[in-house]
This record gives sequence, structure tokens and C-alpha cells, in this order.
Amino acid sequence: MTPRGLLAGYLVVHLGYLAFMSIFVLQGQAFSDTNIYRDWAVGGFPQNVQPSPWVYPIAGLLPIWISGLLGGGPFLILWVVLTSALNGVALGVLSGWGKKPEGIRAGWWWLVFIAIMGTLGFARVDGVTAPIVLLGLSLGVASPFAASAILAFATWMKVWPAAALVPLFAVVRDRWKVVVGGALVTAAVAAVAQALGVFPHLLDFLTTQGSRGMQLEATFTTPWLWMSVLGIGGARMYMNTEINSMQVDGPGSTIASALMQPLFVVIALAVAIVIFWALHEGKKRGHEDRAELLLAGALTMVSAFIVFNKVGSPQFIVWLGPVVALGLAQDRAAWRVPARLLLGIAVATFVVYPLFYDALSHNNPTMAFVLTVRNVLLVALFVWAAIRLVRLGRKGAPAVDQELRAARF
Repeated sequence: MTPRGLLAGYLVVHLGYLAFMSIFVLQGQAFSDTNIYRDWAVGGFPQNVQPSPWVYPIAGLLPIWISGLLGGGPFLILWVVLTSALNGVALGVLSGWGKKPEGIRAGWWWLVFIAIMGTLGFARVDGVTAPIVLLGLSLGVASPFAASAILAFATWMKVWPAAALVPLFAVVRDRWKVVVGGALVTAAVAAVAQALGVFPHLLDFLTTQGSRGMQLEATFTTPWLWMSVLGIGGARMYMNTEINSMQVDGPGSTIASALMQPLFVVIALAVAIVIFWALHEGKKRGHEDRAELLLAGALTMVSAFIVFNKVGSPQFIVWLGPVVALGLAQDRAAWRVPARLLLGIAVATFVVYPLFYDALSHNNPTMAFVLTVRNVLLVALFVWAAIRLVRLGRKGAPAVDQELRAARF
């Protein structure tokens, strides 16, 4: 629990994954989705291939372009180094560059989480955006303009950081700074897209996602998952080659897929309203904790983005790490429940992917059970975050949390 110890842990985890990924590089390969990223970079981001590079917001292609600067051979090495560097900066901020004991403890939790999720975090754009979101949320209430700019840039890499922008806007005093920060970054991204001649692709990621069906791992797909496993109603698993995604089809799945989009929007709006309400109630009672409200709101919104989403890619779990790590650094006793839940979710996700995904996609009941447990834990995490958000509005930080602040995680 010293700065030197945390640095050693960081090096072990990240150099370990660099060595592991180097095995694939020596074989002339990349790993998982970085194989697709490498093809995009080497091909100059072609517009008429499947899956399309434009399934991502345009800034999401930036780390792919950087990793491809030296060609396809060392692509994965550069990708891991880039992700590791971002993780290192975020870990430094989280721990106060080794000066905050609670930050060091939270840093160790995050390193364990990274180690479990590494095969996803080091092979997806999500792993690049996670430390950027941590940086943005760490500035939060104190520097809303900078926080907004960082989170807006991360949103233009992958949509999920928008889940942190909403509570940021809700809790800060100078909301205009959040608007201006986000607007300036958006204008800069649009200007770069225009200069590169790809402006027509700016919003492609929205239309591409809208046509997706119920993904195999999504929380709400669980009933159809079991229908497929048990051979009920002609339910089946199939690969959507256009977006490289395993989906499930069965009785009512088309209707459910169509309804998930509006349900997702309704839940996001509901969470935003609760955040505004909690701040208002806290102000009336004179005990609003804007920093805690930001993190509780962010965890509720991010977990809602996963639970109420017809897309359920395993890398989505990476999104939750930065929020929980910051929560632990701020109030370890209050945040130990979601910290433990998330480690359980991470382990179950790792068992499903990459270890036994092939078995799951061939209707293996054991893996279907593991995935179901993972999804139940995700719902539990969302419920915990929502309850804490409501309690903050009604009472401020719960008394039991205040009593346990000195307890060990």
C-alpha cells in the first residue's frame, strides 16, 4: 500500500499483458477485435467493408490510426502501449500520484479489475476510453469545463461516456461550462472530419447500431438465451457478420429488439430526472454532496446503459471500472458493495469471454447459467446505484456510510 508498491503492481499487470500480446504479434496476428482494427488501419479505413470502421464515432478511429502508424506488424504492441500509458496516467490521478492512501487502495482495486478484464480492455476501444473517463470524472465538480471537454472527447470515441456527461451537467453549479466544453470539442471533431473529407460519416454510428438485433450477452436477451439452449419455440443463435456480433432470434425477439431502443431512452431520462431531483432535495436540506452525487449518478447511468441495452458486448463491463474506482477513493466503506459486485461481474464475464464463448454460442447450459448469473449481478449493481442515488436525495450520505468511512475494504 505504498506508491512504490502500486507502481510495481501497475508494471506487473501491464508488462504481463504486453508480453502475452507479443505472442500474437510474433505469429503475425493481432488479438480479438484488434485484428479488425488492424485491417481498417492498413486499408486506410475503407468505407465499404463489413464490419465498417464507421460503426464507431469518428474519434474512436484515432487510437486505431495511431497504432497503425508503423504498419500492421507492430499494431497490437502499439495498441497495448497506448492503453497502458493512459491507464498509468489515470492511476496516477486516482492515487494522487501516490500521496492519497485511499487512492492507492482504490488503485489496487482498479489494477485487479484491469487484470481480470485485460483480454477485453487491451483489445477494444472501450479499454482506451475507460482511463479517459476516469480522468474526466476526477475533475468533475471542481473543473466542469475541463471535465466536460474530456468526457465529450471520450464520447466521440465510444458513445458510453455520455453516461458520465449527463450527471456532470446535473450536479455542477456552472452548467454553462459543461455545455461549452462539450460543444467546443464537438465542433473540433466535426471540423477535423470535414477537413479529412469524411464528414458524411460523422453520425454513421447511430444508424448502424439501430438495426441490431438482441445480442447474445445482453441482459434482456436472457429469456431467449434459455429458449435457444432448451430448444423452445425455434429460438436460435446466429452471427451477424455485418457488425461481428452473436445475436439470438426467437418468438417475440423482433418486437423486443424494437422496444429496447425507446425503453433505453426512457430509463436514461428517468435516471437524469432522479439526479436533478436528488440535488434539489439535498440543497433544500443543506447537505448536498455534489461530488458523491456525481459518482452515484454516473454509476446509475452507466449501469443503465448496460442493463437496458439490446447490445451486451462483454467489453461493456470495462465501462464500470473507472466510476467504482473513483467511488472507492472517495468513500471506501460506502462503495465496497459495488466494488465486490463488479469484481464478481468481471470474473463471470471472463469465464464467458474469452474462455468459453464458443461453448456458450453452441447452447452450452453451464455457460448460459454463468452468463445469467453475470446478468443478475449487473441488475443488482444498477439497483444498488439507483437506491444510493435516491438515498442521497432523501438524506444525503447515509448515516451508516459515515460510521463506516474508517472501515477497511
